[in-house]
Amino acid sequence: MSVLSSALQSGSILLREGLEAMLIIAILAGVLTKSGEGARVRLLYLGAAAAIVASLAAAAVFAYAFNGAHSDMFEAIVMAVAAALMFYMSGWLYLKQDPKALAAHLKQGADRAILAGAGFSFFSLAFLAVFREGAETMLFLQALAKAEGGWNLGLWVGLGGAAAALGAAYGLLRGAALKLPLRPVFLITSGFLFLMGLRFVGAAIQELQEQQILGFEEAPFGDALSTLGFNPTWEALLPQMALLGLAMLGALALRMRGASQAA
Repeated sequence: MSVLSSALQSGSILLREGLEAMLIIAILAGVLTKSGEGARVRLLYLGAAAAIVASLAAAAVFAYAFNGAHSDMFEAIVMAVAAALMFYMSGWLYLKQDPKALAAHLKQGADRAILAGAGFSFFSLAFLAVFREGAETMLFLQALAKAEGGWNLGLWVGLGGAAAALGAAYGLLRGAALKLPLRPVFLITSGFLFLMGLRFVGAAIQELQEQQILGFEEAPFGDALSTLGFNPTWEALLPQMALLGLAMLGALALRMRGASQAA
């Protein structure tokens, strides 16, 4: 197999699996920097670094103890926990979208204490975002390397190119977030994390479906849902709709309370 072919295959694996995690980390880094807590961005980096180490260890366990097969149940648990963290961070960002209120709370030290306590949440979210696909990515790369007779130059070139592309995209996204006003950054990030949380819920349910723990009944517009990266079944769609409904009710209640206080 040529160097170019090997590079394209390994690079596409890393790009496909790493893009989602990069988006989450870049957007959260922008939020922390915009809110005056740029020093806490290192928690995101530490979480991602820890996830890479854990992914290597998990890949080794899967490769040698489970003959290269990953655990659907383990992945379902990881994604469910990640979804819960994303919903939590989404709600917090939505509540703190008012720049004046956020500045007042930060000045009083109230939200600084919250952010200090939420440090573990930022670390954990970065860890789970990377670890979610990390071990599986390592298994894919191991299988590709085995098929080619070892880790050749093409594989390393592809991984290096993909890593550079992800780094460039990270810089662009973070720079764009810094140029926007605080409220849009918080609202966009809140919506993005909520959407990702819904996707993770669907992905966790899909792992349970693959274990035949849950049924599989395709929902309308299943092809469109699959194209968007969602689980195209009623088993996933119903809880996702329930979560969306609760979020909309919560947002409406907050808006009504704000209107009554303004009056």
